[in-house]
Amino acid sequence: MKALTLTAYKEFQFGESPVPTIQPDEVLVKVAACGICGSDVHGMDGSSGRRIPPVIMGHEASGTIVEIGDQVENWTKGTRVTFDSTLYCGQCAWCADGQVNLCDNRRVLGVSCGDYRQNGAFAEYVAVPARVLYAIPENMSFEQAAFAEPAAVALHAVNRAQAGPGQSALVVGAGIIGLLIIQALKAAGCSKVYATDLSEARLDLARDLGADEVFPAKVGGLKEAMLERTDGQGVDIAMEVVGISPTLTAAIECVRKGGNVGLVGNLAQKTDFPLQLVVTRELSIFGCCASAGEYSRALEEIASGRIRVEPLTSAIRPLEEGADWFQRLYEAKENLIKVILQP
Repeated sequence: MKALTLTAYKEFQFGESPVPTIQPDEVLVKVAACGICGSDVHGMDGSSGRRIPPVIMGHEASGTIVEIGDQVENWTKGTRVTFDSTLYCGQCAWCADGQVNLCDNRRVLGVSCGDYRQNGAFAEYVAVPARVLYAIPENMSFEQAAFAEPAAVALHAVNRAQAGPGQSALVVGAGIIGLLIIQALKAAGCSKVYATDLSEARLDLARDLGADEVFPAKVGGLKEAMLERTDGQGVDIAMEVVGISPTLTAAIECVRKGGNVGLVGNLAQKTDFPLQLVVTRELSIFGCCASAGEYSRALEEIASGRIRVEPLTSAIRPLEEGADWFQRLYEAKENLIKVILQP
């Protein structure tokens, strides 16, 4: 099969690779669309330590079942599917509790780290356990379905924040996940959703996708703006979707006493932490990792249009052009949000 392989840091090879051999509990999916995730872009240069070459990356994908393992039930060849990027075991205590994102034996598609190498979906075919499959609605394209993974991540973060009607929320960072979180917060009933980012273009998109007000990060005065709009209290929820010290501090400064701060971005491995602001104001700080059962809801939200993904799609291109698009995303000179590759 044809595949796009990271052969060395910042180096790709498009060429032949063996078709995956499926295990009895797996299916073979012919990939139709696979999005380039920010974690792939950050991983290609070795900075994350989770894309050790050689590896076929790619975990935001959709396609058609072409082969079924002997132990697989309730799935048939020809079914259009998407799948969880977290390959959970389904047997440990975390899986039994529904927290599959914390599975003791989890692997992530397209990830190669010190513990394992799991080739992903930047290829004509990918093998995945049947337990992570989800059927694609008839009215949904493969390209739309490739957004199920990041949409599920956004919904999981909003679920963790216990967002609901009447609440106010600030999203710090209007990248792909931030833009999806904005929509998920509005779908949850939040009355006011604010967004901040360095990019004016992304803030325009955030406004188009439902943010009530947006604030350019380079201008400053974010804390004052949030206090002014919340009777001097601060927002109920702040979602940090970057993962560096300044944005973490901004999120914490803008939330009210007793409020919730969700940490979704993890660009930096370590950050400064304003401990006294958190302790003296009794804030709840929580991390958000992947998703835990939100895939079906993600597909429903996309199919209904409550989560819009077309405005997030910057380009749909053949897999053979993948190396060039990875480089363009890495250089970040253009306002690219999501690039989808088609094998």
